[in-house]
Amino acid sequence: MATREALSRDRIVSGAVAVADRGGLATVSMRNVGKELGVEAMSLYHHVEGKEALLDDLADWLFTQIALPEPDAPWRPAMADRATSAAEALRAHPWALGLIESRRQPGPALLTHHDAVLGCLRRNGFSVALAAHAMSAIDAYVYGFVLTELSLPFDAGEGAEAFVEEIGHLVPSDTYPHLAEMIVEKVVGHDYAYGDEFDQGLDLILDGLHRRLGEEQATAPEQRRA
Repeated sequence: MATREALSRDRIVSGAVAVADRGGLATVSMRNVGKELGVEAMSLYHHVEGKEALLDDLADWLFTQIALPEPDAPWRPAMADRATSAAEALRAHPWALGLIESRRQPGPALLTHHDAVLGCLRRNGFSVALAAHAMSAIDAYVYGFVLTELSLPFDAGEGAEAFVEEIGHLVPSDTYPHLAEMIVEKVVGHDYAYGDEFDQGLDLILDGLHRRLGEEQATAPEQRRA
């Protein structure tokens, strides 16, 4: 007879992830997680204080799925890799979109992640303020992009041409010339997939941060002399 794996906080979190992946965050409860693990809900309370603590753990777990920047890595590829990793984690676990930055009790993985991102930027010459702006802008872009991607009325990983053909009669070129132009030049016959826009948009943000960093570093000697 197989021995049941001992109950632990990590196992409970894994069970909660499975419940959330299958039914969304609203289905996460001590009862459902207990059922997932084949135990009574009351036994979970020996390891987790309650549902709110479990949600804190879920938010923290998501950050264990996102690649941390190497301490001395050049900032631009490090931020690009981290953004791509975050987007992949959120696509795989969309229930986390509204959760990860909402908890009042941040866990060690979340704090380690944020500290590593800021540390990478600071070691690459970003001021405290610009590092904070950079992390905020990149995170807002990643979360917003994935939310849009998951909300599209077609599969973002596939071509959108069939959808455009379906709604084409709603976008006459004489009424919406610029939208019609974009559809012709970007979508129809071009194997367009919305997900391909991710890297392009991220480059726009990183280009802006590169310019801002250059401006900040150029004015630093003048500020020291003042």
